[in-house]
Amino acid sequence: GVAAASFFPLHRSFFPLDFTRTMASAMVTDVSTSEALMVGPHSSNSSQKGKVSSGQPKITFRRIPVPAHRMTPLKNSWMDLYVPVTSRMNLLMRMNLVKKCVELKMPKVNVENSTSTTSEGGKAKQAKPPPEPSALQKCADFVAAFLLGFEVRDALALLRLDDLYVERFEVKDVKTLRGEHMARCIGRLAGRNGATRFTLENATRTRIVVADTHIHILGSYANIRVARDAICSLILGSPPSKVFARLRAAAARLN
Repeated sequence: GVAAASFFPLHRSFFPLDFTRTMASAMVTDVSTSEALMVGPHSSNSSQKGKVSSGQPKITFRRIPVPAHRMTPLKNSWMDLYVPVTSRMNLLMRMNLVKKCVELKMPKVNVENSTSTTSEGGKAKQAKPPPEPSALQKCADFVAAFLLGFEVRDALALLRLDDLYVERFEVKDVKTLRGEHMARCIGRLAGRNGATRFTLENATRTRIVVADTHIHILGSYANIRVARDAICSLILGSPPSKVFARLRAAAARLN
């Protein structure tokens, strides 16, 4: 009703009507591209082989499910996510309130007219360039990182840099803990007022999210490895002072 229409007001006019149909999978290929993949040397449609442009990406749609506890933060920060995806990466983005997920789609770009200019109100306007082939994956990682608990300004680095990743694991993957032992372990990871986590982030140049028993690390491959080793040592019961001593030596090697 009214609440659904006013939740994300900017997504309706950016999609054609056929995009509102229900799609069965999380990643859907474009119709023209899927037909091109079916064309082979023994196919009856081999005459259509040259009709599909080679520059068109194979996967043109992504769907990122939104957990229930992240729906309100997503609503509050929607414009901070929407503007970089649509303006900088030139993708289409909307919120599907029925399926509770964020949907990303590559726009249909006419390669011949992508560099031409159009006139609106007597002023020449440069047409938008086609998105990069990796834009869909970058935007999906960007939205997924925010839904994991990272701040928007930290997740934006996934759009700017190519060598950043998000690693996820649980405390039980390192050691099986129950009851108060689990609570003390999470307390060692966070520290008083988050001091231990902030020290790990500054020393390894990463961003760490501790969500219950789930741990998420955002950074480069080498920095994630150093942060993961330090977190595993804390989970196994090492004192923070000993972990920080080893962390300083590892951070000096990285720098």
